[in-house]
Amino acid sequence: MRCYGDKPASFLRMQPSGSIPVAIIDGVTYNQSNDIMYALEEKFPDSNPMVPTEPDMRMNAQSLLRLERQLFSSWMYWLTSRDTPDGRMRENFVATLVEVENALTATSGGFFLGGQVSIVDAMFAPFLERMCASMLYFKGFQIRVANGEKTNFPAINRWFDSMETLESYQLTKSDYYTHCWDLPPQLGGCFSEDGSKQFQDAINGSNGSWDLPLAPDNNGLEPDWSWAGDEAAAKREAVERVTSNFEAIVSFAARGAGKSGRSYGAPLADPNAIPNESIQPFVDAAMMVICNKLLSETDIESAACDKTLAELVSVWKKEGGNEVMDKIAMSLSYLRDRVGVPRDMRLPAARQLRAHLNWAIMKLR
Repeated sequence: MRCYGDKPASFLRMQPSGSIPVAIIDGVTYNQSNDIMYALEEKFPDSNPMVPTEPDMRMNAQSLLRLERQLFSSWMYWLTSRDTPDGRMRENFVATLVEVENALTATSGGFFLGGQVSIVDAMFAPFLERMCASMLYFKGFQIRVANGEKTNFPAINRWFDSMETLESYQLTKSDYYTHCWDLPPQLGGCFSEDGSKQFQDAINGSNGSWDLPLAPDNNGLEPDWSWAGDEAAAKREAVERVTSNFEAIVSFAARGAGKSGRSYGAPLADPNAIPNESIQPFVDAAMMVICNKLLSETDIESAACDKTLAELVSVWKKEGGNEVMDKIAMSLSYLRDRVGVPRDMRLPAARQLRAHLNWAIMKLR
């Protein structure tokens, strides 16, 4: 998979195809996620078993894993195609999803095999998460809802709630925006159905959903991560992630006003871009104000940041005119569109950073 850029030779020696995941465990290379999970299970036999040992439970797990493959196939078939006039692809996907709903309804705990997470949950998790994002974005079909909202899939929603109590899942969980821009280049394209644009606009922030003040749960489309802390914690996380590598992030942002490199399949991938060094001091100053705005605890402190940015904008416009202003805005937009979850930060922090970058961009324009 080279849609994000060329892989280093060291990686290609491990995985000639360039695809992920890949792991080396005790000198053995594994390049399938299920093989990696089973190898780790054998490696740590004294931990809580992810693979059931009782015969009946093991048979149930195998049946559920077959259902997971059926769901994956029906999802992939519809996602990468435009539905037929009779809605057969949607019908097939929904029917399989209902089977998953029924399987979870029949359990006595929050997970597929009861009260303890298992290999079945681990196999379902990455694809159910991507389905919630992609089916809403490309097909206008909602699976996950905000807490308290009505849904045809309450058991699947409860399962997500259970998964989100696990630190291991929290650390790998992504957001709808990241998934919906990652999937098309990986799959060779995803097809949008009529009526999906309103959801795409909301997830992409082009309808104002990335502007301050932020609406809870993105207006009901993507549940907030309440387990990640409150709004103040999200703002602090955003600042911590930015300031931990500040100079490099400023340089990265300045690519937006620089020269693009070789194009790749992923539209947001630009690994060979050259930043505009002349604009970096302006971006540096703007990012400092944005960080201070994020850390503001009172209306007075927030207003002071508004004033500081307004003063900077006045000076920049006099010195460089609209061209400089546009290049600063282009740089901040470039950074905003490439804030990835969980690579860069968790969703609440990403929402705050994207919104505060938008705040500065609007002041510049």
